[in-house]
Amino acid sequence: MKNILIPTDFSENSKNALQYAQVLFSSMECNFFVLNVGTLLDTKVEPFGVSADMDKDSSKENTKEQLFDLVDEFKSQSINKKHHFFAVPEYGFFIQSIKKSLEEHHIDLIVMGTKGASGLKEKVVGSNAGDVITKVQCNTLVIPEEVVFSKPKEVAFPTDFNIFYSHGILSSMAEILQLGDSKFRVMNAVKDGDWLTVEQKKNREYLFDYLEETFPNKYSFHIITNKNVKSAIQCFVESRDIEMIIMVAKNLNFIQQILFDSIVEKISFHTKIPFYVVHE
Repeated sequence: MKNILIPTDFSENSKNALQYAQVLFSSMECNFFVLNVGTLLDTKVEPFGVSADMDKDSSKENTKEQLFDLVDEFKSQSINKKHHFFAVPEYGFFIQSIKKSLEEHHIDLIVMGTKGASGLKEKVVGSNAGDVITKVQCNTLVIPEEVVFSKPKEVAFPTDFNIFYSHGILSSMAEILQLGDSKFRVMNAVKDGDWLTVEQKKNREYLFDYLEETFPNKYSFHIITNKNVKSAIQCFVESRDIEMIIMVAKNLNFIQQILFDSIVEKISFHTKIPFYVVHE
């Protein structure tokens, strides 16, 4: 049984996340915990004569009802008897509520929707998704608004080989590859004259030994020269029809460059390609 947390603000993007998760994990028995985090800012100013407490309670009840209606809608539409849906209404701070749900429901994975930026200077992922990736120790799958609802057949793993690939990291990646019977494309962006250190070579060999033993004939290694990381990934995604990008949270170099330092005018794949961020 896999326990998956889906934060929702009732937007189409958050619904996309739940739909994508249902497709991706169609072969597995799953509990989908649909979380809505309400705050005092959600309350609306009522006409004179309505107390603040009454307004607050009314807003909470309306939001809770909306959440249960959403979960009932997905229950009625689902034809997969292995999938179970639960509403989780919370009130307070977003990250604290996420962490509370992880503990209470023994969550294995967070799946979040993210909308495309409306301005050229906005980041690839929104602030909530960014906070979850960096502040919550749980594997997180970020789903963009134009995602195709299918299991990925081509998965890219951009890496600089600067981290050791632990059992937890490898098993999380393996699960995704097995779900879609995917091909795994390891990608390294380098500049002419750059050389791998002894430690990087060890990490690379360990990764390839694991892939050769676990996914023979289903992986490949690619070097892209004379491009920065963002441009290299953009080029690689387009040329290989990549359908998911996996990154390791521990590898802050790539996380920072791709998700947080990037502005949307520099990359276009962010609106269609899910990012799977793996924690140890």
